[in-house]
Amino acid sequence: MGSAMARNVRKRMASTGRLYIFDVCRSACERFQAEGEGAGAVVVVSDSAREAVEQAATVISIVPTAADVRQVYLDEATGVMAATRIPDRLILECSTIDAESARSISQALQEAGAGLYIDTPVSGGVPGAENGTLAFLLGHHGPPADANDTPNKEDPVVRRLERVCSWMGDPSRIFYCGRRGAGLAAKISNNYLSCSILVAVAEAMAIGVRSGVDAQLLHEVIHASTGQSFMADHVQPVPGVVSHAPSSNHYRLGFKTQMMTKDLGLGVQAGYATGIAPSMAEAALRVYEKAALDPQCIDRDGSSVFLYLTTRDPTRRAEN
Repeated sequence: MGSAMARNVRKRMASTGRLYIFDVCRSACERFQAEGEGAGAVVVVSDSAREAVEQAATVISIVPTAADVRQVYLDEATGVMAATRIPDRLILECSTIDAESARSISQALQEAGAGLYIDTPVSGGVPGAENGTLAFLLGHHGPPADANDTPNKEDPVVRRLERVCSWMGDPSRIFYCGRRGAGLAAKISNNYLSCSILVAVAEAMAIGVRSGVDAQLLHEVIHASTGQSFMADHVQPVPGVVSHAPSSNHYRLGFKTQMMTKDLGLGVQAGYATGIAPSMAEAALRVYEKAALDPQCIDRDGSSVFLYLTTRDPTRRAEN
């Protein structure tokens, strides 16, 4: 998703700005730089997160796990913390991690005067990233840190935040969820549903097909009935039923099965932390854990790139 998000940033940010990018796979950054040469903002490949943010007013990151987020931001040699301290640097952290990790990282950056960290997980998957229609689920959106009220649209931080989100997403799908970490709480709740429902869709389709119902007809029945869901309509597991689903496109790479276990695992953890027995997610998690070890689901082609990007927008200070 990171590279697709970055493409839209490059196209929609000020063409006079610079887009600094960093990823652990440098060749992916170089390919990204080459494919967009002459179109949109100038792209600069960096050797570390510290180098990427050194001149940046805005930072956007999306990586696999909380440990990766900590490395990107808190590593004393190569992280954002090691760069020149800019208290009003706007940081949008789009990864799906646990809310407590986000709060602790945000607190560390705030105390060091390294920037304003906002948990901004996204929803919409690879298609949403490619089309620039992602939904943004925002946690802490400005002082005070425990704010849980409707944001002031005239607040300079809010204006900057919404402008940057609109580079990658649908402005009508920007949701202010409340205090620091609340964006992640909303994302984890959503993933609890979507990941669990996808397993149920696969099982329901298998039951119907093995009982003699045509797969296309069964999909149409479900779509018109109470079983209808986004996952059935867009991530339909039966090939040839939904033309844009991965299954109908040679199972083209998108979201890794191994990452499903991580995301659903966060839902299980959140359930227990809030006193909810996560029975549905635990059952689905066992399915994903088995699938993640299946040779058919292991990504061997090196395409799993999680892009970390930063921007310098020359219009920001003039606007604010």
